[in-house]
Amino acid sequence: MAVPKGKISKARRDKRRTRNEKVKVHGFVECPQCHEMKLPHRVCMDCGYYDGKEVLTV
Repeated sequence: MAVPKGKISKARRDKRRTRNEKVKVHGFVECPQCHEMKLPHRVCMDCGYYDGKEVLTV
């Protein structure tokens, strides 16, 4: 009967399982100022606004 020689650690098991998972795409949100798509919690690179205030001059 086939018996494993030793316990497989959680890290080793999880490394093997991650190959089958698909790459996740970060969620984009719409900028309230210029309505372009941007990453959440980051300055909009099109208009330079963050949280309703101009942070960068574009």
